[in-house]
Amino acid sequence: MSIYLNKDSKVIVQGITGGEGTKHTARMLKAGTSIVGGVNARKAGTTVTHEDADGQQVELPVFGSVAEAMEATGADVSVLFVPPKFAKDAAVEAIEAGIGLIVVITEGIPVQDSAEFFNLSLTKTGADGKPVTRIIGPNCPGVITPGEALAGITPANITGKGPIGLVSKSGTLTYQMMYELRDIGFSTSIGIGGDPVIGTTHIDALEAFEADPETEAIVMIGEIGGDAEERAAEYIKKHVTKPVVGYVAGFTAPEGKTMGHAGAIVSGSSGTAEAKKEALEAAGVKVGKTPSETARLLREIYQGSSTESEASPAAEAAESLKEKFEGLVDKIKGAFKK
Repeated sequence: MSIYLNKDSKVIVQGITGGEGTKHTARMLKAGTSIVGGVNARKAGTTVTHEDADGQQVELPVFGSVAEAMEATGADVSVLFVPPKFAKDAAVEAIEAGIGLIVVITEGIPVQDSAEFFNLSLTKTGADGKPVTRIIGPNCPGVITPGEALAGITPANITGKGPIGLVSKSGTLTYQMMYELRDIGFSTSIGIGGDPVIGTTHIDALEAFEADPETEAIVMIGEIGGDAEERAAEYIKKHVTKPVVGYVAGFTAPEGKTMGHAGAIVSGSSGTAEAKKEALEAAGVKVGKTPSETARLLREIYQGSSTESEASPAAEAAESLKEKFEGLVDKIKGAFKK
């Protein structure tokens, strides 16, 4: 199984005719994603040509709006490759249309714009009271379920299907962790982005991975700034039963400096890597000092549990053999007594 995205997801690309949209539409198709069209109001009624995972040419229709694309194709996922100044309008359009998932790749979106479309999504709820549209991002690599579908820019050839769930603020560290643990593989990997306002959080992903029967262990990657990791630690302590390992980027970051992501700002002792590490360890999470050490911790936990489960049948067989041997000895002893 997977979370948020699978082989049955029908994906549209907002900005499909732009440079980034064109490049990554091709890569998503090669990863097996079922892309059913794109959106560009100025080029509605045209088509774009790409190759799918089997090398077959596909003609993808370009629609004037997300609502039109959904009605014509049944799309339930949209990936946004639009410039920052148009990102809010594109996200609002997708949310108003009621699409199930939007993945906002764009970086450099003003925080106020992100806050506005995220708050809009909270007002559009279904019968269960939850928002109809889940947002991943902005400023993120998106989500990938290896071997099934990719919605975003994550390289699809660095890992395969497996039992690890990954949620990360950092795109680069997402790729590194997937590569380091490629021998085990991933159920789903989610890059949630590192901006101050994001849609899907660590906690959202942890909840989904905990509920996914095929995810056996979780890797959580955070970074300095804010208190998202501390809140995730509290959630893990109360609700997560699966093993979790973590990494927090920024152990050597100087105070008061912005480090890469807009949200990665440290003030005093608040938001430091060490403080986050302590909070996670207090929740039972093993935290690595480097990505490679984090991968090693996960491998030890996963292989340890596998070894234990594999040893159980062997131990049972040995016990059975012992019982048979003891029974044979008793028979021999009985024969001598006679």
